[in-house]
Amino acid sequence: MQVQAVMTSPVIGIEPSASIADAARLMLSRKISGLPVIRGDGTLVGIISEGDFLRRIELDTKRTRSRWLEFLLSPGKAANEYVHANGQRVDEVMSNSVVTTTREASLVEVVELMARHNVKRLPVMEDGKVVGIIARSDLLRALLRVLPAQGSTDVSDEQIRQNILAELASQTWARNSLVRVNVDKGVAELSGPIFDERERQAALVAAENIAGVKAVTDHLLWVDPLSGMMVDPLA
Repeated sequence: MQVQAVMTSPVIGIEPSASIADAARLMLSRKISGLPVIRGDGTLVGIISEGDFLRRIELDTKRTRSRWLEFLLSPGKAANEYVHANGQRVDEVMSNSVVTTTREASLVEVVELMARHNVKRLPVMEDGKVVGIIARSDLLRALLRVLPAQGSTDVSDEQIRQNILAELASQTWARNSLVRVNVDKGVAELSGPIFDERERQAALVAAENIAGVKAVTDHLLWVDPLSGMMVDPLA
């Protein structure tokens, strides 16, 4: 899936000369946590988010350090922190370094960029102009669209059982699995030994995601690989 299929467009942005009060009001009224900062000609100059309002003189939350650490702090960094805590315009407190993407980028690329740069949103650029934005909430909406709908599916119990076994067989963590599967009226029962407790939740999730499964019962037994002792967590 590509960015253009899930991005938000047109973009809600704000001009660099706007006040931080205007930015805060806009974010609150639109229920968004960040805004691209865009000049009148559509060019991107920065991004402002809720994080830029954390260290403020008005809230008495500006960064404080011991005198010894203040002495070691470079004048440039101290000046930058002063502007961020006291600035009244968007261009004074915004982040200048912005990670962007394009319409044709894949969602895999977007997620990797968000994780690598620890950001929640990416402006979407085309010919040097902002044409959209993709945020974590857009990914959430995309996920909701593709998740299978709840409800009955006309699949036989035996077919469900085979599909669960096939899913387990395809996973590296379960290739040597001794898990047994029984299905009765759409209710899948998993039993047998597991040798790592973390496999329990993975096996349950694998079964839950198979079409036609209405519920999953857990009768798996954890076996200590060193002692061979079997532990039933439900006992």
